[in-house]
Amino acid sequence: MVYTENEIKILREGGKRLAFILNEVAKKVVAGVKISELNDYAEKLIYDGGDKPAFLHYKPEGANFPYPASLCVSVNDEIVHGISSNNERKLKEGDIVGIDLGLNHKGLITDMAMTVGVGGIGGDDRKLIESTRQALFEGIKVARVGNTVGDIGYAISKFGKKTGFGVVEDLGGHGVGKSVHEEPFIPNRARKGSGTKLQKGMIIALEPMLNEGTKNIYLDDDGYTFKTKDGGRSAHFEHTILITDDEPEILTKI
Repeated sequence: MVYTENEIKILREGGKRLAFILNEVAKKVVAGVKISELNDYAEKLIYDGGDKPAFLHYKPEGANFPYPASLCVSVNDEIVHGISSNNERKLKEGDIVGIDLGLNHKGLITDMAMTVGVGGIGGDDRKLIESTRQALFEGIKVARVGNTVGDIGYAISKFGKKTGFGVVEDLGGHGVGKSVHEEPFIPNRARKGSGTKLQKGMIIALEPMLNEGTKNIYLDDDGYTFKTKDGGRSAHFEHTILITDDEPEILTKI
């Protein structure tokens, strides 16, 4: 889907708002905080700005019920989509926590995620987090007109393999804008030149996930939370970007 200049203007503003909110939520990721409190804080900031949470009550294809929270909070071996509403679990020192949020501003949606450590974390956890962040930017570098979604997946997996971490292949990025999930699917592993060709005006969300052990994953009994098969820790980063005539524009930044 190619977006108009007016729609892109709205998405730019929404992206800035989302980046501000998620960075504020990240400051609350401390030992002793309840996961539900992070969700409540994210919701408050969204509503205070006159916007709507994009994930709340969203029902993805294949789900048995709508997502019951605004903020996805995924801890340690949880990769993505951890349910935060009514979750009274308290974070503890040494946890690593993925926070993923979607914002609906004037009817258009942006999507962003990051992984942060709780207090002092070990060197291996820091490497996992920084490697995943860099994998995202390796994908962004090749998100240019004329390239394909396969080029993005190839760049992410090539970098990921060098780190020694497992690159999650069963999940990936997606188009975004008028819906939380749109075509095309953005793989985190693919052949160069494969898949949909990128066009100016496309809005896509890239989201690599790296595991400290195996790339294999499974879906928890709650119907939403994906976890690592071997119980290893996982990290996740995501930006919504605009495809331009030149370098891609990151919309989800302050």
